[in-house]
Amino acid sequence: MGAVEVVPLVDVGLGNSAYLVDLGDGRTLVVDVSLDLREISRAAGRRGLSVTFAADTHLHADFLSGARQLSATEGTRVLASADGHREFAHSGLRDGDEVDLGGLRLRALGTPGHTHEHLSFLLLDGDRPVGVFTGGSLLVGAAARTDLVSPERTEALARAQYASLRRLAELPDEVAVWPTHGAGSFCSAPPGADRVSTIGREKATNPLLAVDDEDAFVAALVGSLGSFPPYFLRLGEVNRRGPAVLNQPPALEPLEVEAVRALLVDGAVVVDVRPVPDFAAAHVPGALSIPLRPVFASWLGWLAPHDRPLVIVRRPDQDPAEVAWQAAKIGYTDLAGELLGGLDAWTAAGHPTTGTRLVGPDQVDAPVLDIRQTPEFAAGHLPGARHVELGELADRARDVPAEPLVVMCGHGERAMGAASLLERAGHRDLAVLTGGPDDWATATGCRLETGA
Repeated sequence: MGAVEVVPLVDVGLGNSAYLVDLGDGRTLVVDVSLDLREISRAAGRRGLSVTFAADTHLHADFLSGARQLSATEGTRVLASADGHREFAHSGLRDGDEVDLGGLRLRALGTPGHTHEHLSFLLLDGDRPVGVFTGGSLLVGAAARTDLVSPERTEALARAQYASLRRLAELPDEVAVWPTHGAGSFCSAPPGADRVSTIGREKATNPLLAVDDEDAFVAALVGSLGSFPPYFLRLGEVNRRGPAVLNQPPALEPLEVEAVRALLVDGAVVVDVRPVPDFAAAHVPGALSIPLRPVFASWLGWLAPHDRPLVIVRRPDQDPAEVAWQAAKIGYTDLAGELLGGLDAWTAAGHPTTGTRLVGPDQVDAPVLDIRQTPEFAAGHLPGARHVELGELADRARDVPAEPLVVMCGHGERAMGAASLLERAGHRDLAVLTGGPDDWATATGCRLETGA
């Protein structure tokens, strides 16, 4: 056939790409789609395509797969690794198996490492390899992490990843590389990297392909692993069993103030998705601050309990469907609902609120708690700043000294989330820096410290 159209559909918040392949006859193949199928549906609809095939490269840990949903609602044929032992209808493929797409073919390549059952999918036009969907194997400038299956298998999977990358590097240089994980993903894609590449470019520029010793590769890959949200340890099994099929789009049920109060008595948690200044001015005592933005899903999954009812507080101009969809794609499909009338209804009913002080870069007047990721902190931080990653803070809040603190991150959103966690743990006299370390250095003329 002629030129093959492959459309990357980027989820900036999760740092991932799904792909839509126009098969040229009114049908399409989609690869590594999440349960939030809105963009896939729009892209296919604009082209008048039906989603005939849905391929998953691996048991995803960072989102619920949308493949089963497509199978149930559109009759889509699901293609996935037989070694994944999925408990729903799918075509189980093994290394070397091929699927006729009608003019194009899809060949399964066993590329374990990111997960034990990982497949890459080579797209062939006749006998010509066009591109390869590498999932969590070969990334642009990197390779995906190998510590998500179980800690004791991290090194063995890293050795498997070494072999998988070298197998992919044997493909012709002109073959396109279409990875799932990209910049912003906690699955180890480097920041700022392009989303797609070619085999030739990766052979020339990917530092892990330049390491030709297996032990050195393992040391480099495992040594680069940072922290990741705890929901990563749950979703792989959910995807193996098959995510529950949604009979209707997720939505936020409106809850009267007294219903919310009753839920809170029973252990529910308020998640306040309003912007930082709104939360700072006033919020429900004990609420978690997780502003609605592209990375909302990741931080919801990192900070909010998955086994307790969650009540959303939002501004009227924030889209409740966006909140519900972002939550659903990482497995929070049963939110209790939202506070009807928002914070105004809460205060009108006479219930108390609390606030959190905001300070500018030239107003830091207390010891600093920096809650950024370790590489961010090491690259430059305020002199004498304490460091606890935000993802660890819920478990370490009581280890933080009960004294006045200025909490900071890069812009303020994560810092407010940290402050809300500390407030829940009983801390008081907290302030949040409205900016990052560079803003402080510019405002004060002082130098940042580097290193861990």
